[in-house]
Amino acid sequence: MKKAISMLCLIITVGNKVFPAKFYDNQTTQALVKQFPLTVDMSELNGNEKYYYLSNTLPTVSKQPGKIHAGDIMLYGDSCLVAFYKTFSSSYQYTSLGYIEDAVSFVQVAGDGNIKVTFDLAKHEKT
Repeated sequence: MKKAISMLCLIITVGNKVFPAKFYDNQTTQALVKQFPLTVDMSELNGNEKYYYLSNTLPTVSKQPGKIHAGDIMLYGDSCLVAFYKTFSSSYQYTSLGYIEDAVSFVQVAGDGNIKVTFDLAKHEKT
């Protein structure tokens, strides 16, 4: 019998657009959500991702995903938060945090240049 993966429900806001997201419930995401709500200016990189260097480090379990999908949210190294808006192959190592559920709409909003993004737990997740 396969163990169910526990997920945290998030809300990611870009401008006036709100995106539901899921985070894997692990030590990395638990450390990150302690900083929520978190509003950051994410920079453009390579025409496929937005990134932001956190002021502190997080625990990691880095793996080479091979293929990264639009909507994936990962940690590069121990402090670089990355949201991908295109699907591509990669040889880099990341700690997988979760994903934006409506990746198609996120791609449309991500566009060129930097974006301001707010990460927060969904209302029913707060205790």
